[in-house]
Amino acid sequence: MGRHLIFTDREAAFLRELVKNDVDFMIVGLSAATLQGAPAVTLDIDLWFKDLRQDGIARALMKVGGFYIPPNMQNPPMFGGEHVQLFDIVLHLDGLKSFAIEVRGAVEVPLGGVTIKVLPLSRIIASKKAAGREKDKRSLKVLQDAYLTIKEYSPAPTRRKKSKK
Repeated sequence: MGRHLIFTDREAAFLRELVKNDVDFMIVGLSAATLQGAPAVTLDIDLWFKDLRQDGIARALMKVGGFYIPPNMQNPPMFGGEHVQLFDIVLHLDGLKSFAIEVRGAVEVPLGGVTIKVLPLSRIIASKKAAGREKDKRSLKVLQDAYLTIKEYSPAPTRRKKSKK
């Protein structure tokens, strides 16, 4: 795949820093769907972290001029700073298992010399169905059609032949 135009250079830099700092995370939501070929539009980039206490998150934020805003009574945890303003922290996804289980099936997407883990389209669909919010219902048909199209036109996995000894 070529360059992913859904990210600005600054957003891509933050994602690369997360990877370089060994942060366990996945892109989820419509951004993840778009990276897999779904014709979706979103205003944010949802990140699901294994644990928000990972030291690499703070290092990555500092590198790009961002900062972490801990949760309070009125707001969830979030990132602050011009270069990370479109990133949202996801703590839970309806209808899915734990991060540790879901990350095992992650799709790997190349981005500027690193590989980013992305929640598979089928799991995005499952989560949106389970959430049942109006905005999720509106995107389901497009996501389902994209999933079926991608599945139909993706090359079958190749299997290595066993060598005869």
